[in-house]
Amino acid sequence: MKNAAEVSTAPVVALGLLGGYLTARETLNRPLGGAVLAAAGAYAGRTWLQKSGPAVTTALAATYLLGFGLSHPLAKKIGAWPAVLTVTAASAGAAWLMSDSKRG
Repeated sequence: MKNAAEVSTAPVVALGLLGGYLTARETLNRPLGGAVLAAAGAYAGRTWLQKSGPAVTTALAATYLLGFGLSHPLAKKIGAWPAVLTVTAASAGAAWLMSDSKRG
């Protein structure tokens, strides 16, 4: 497994949200989609903690989980894929800005 400090978390966040949605949708197994979401979140979280500390980790984890939660009511307004893509872009952008873009 890659050293936590070397992981770019924005793609991991995107994989968790998009992959979790797609897994649940294609398998009709929501817990399996949740497992994808949780695994990616845990993998990103270890990097956030090492690179950016507990405050940033808490903020990014909340953004990730809030994005997941908000995608459901948003989907009723704009559709499932646009909702998932919107929250994914916001969550991955936050991960890049608050953790990945920081050097050293």
